[in-house]
Amino acid sequence: MQSLTTSTEVLIRFNEADPLGIVWHGHYIRYFEDAREAFGKQYGLGYLDCFKEGVVIPIVHASCDYKRSLRFGETVTVEATYTPCDAAKINFTYRLFNSKKELVATGTTVQVFLDKDTQTLLLTNPPFFEEWKKRQGFALKDNA
Repeated sequence: MQSLTTSTEVLIRFNEADPLGIVWHGHYIRYFEDAREAFGKQYGLGYLDCFKEGVVIPIVHASCDYKRSLRFGETVTVEATYTPCDAAKINFTYRLFNSKKELVATGTTVQVFLDKDTQTLLLTNPPFFEEWKKRQGFALKDNA
């Protein structure tokens, strides 16, 4: 199945680590966010792009599998991969690598579409998202 991938680098800041210099596990989810923002900028599917179309896309599921610790001062490379599906949602998978190119974590997120004014769940993909998928070369009926 076709997918789109982007990557971004994040410098681990002092306030993201505990007194031993190890990054707190919750920040890994924030690094996912950094990669989604880079993805949106690269592929024209940012949060503000959706908002301008009257839609917000909250996270309804996130998971992270930790392989190694990150440390203060390291640079982490975060890859985000979007894989299309028919359902009205956006699925991403992630891979995080430390400065030695070792895999430190993998994860997933699922986002859904809500009307920005009523906060009502959209049960079908909004037209702008279907158009975006077409521009990316995805067929209209991909596997879920």
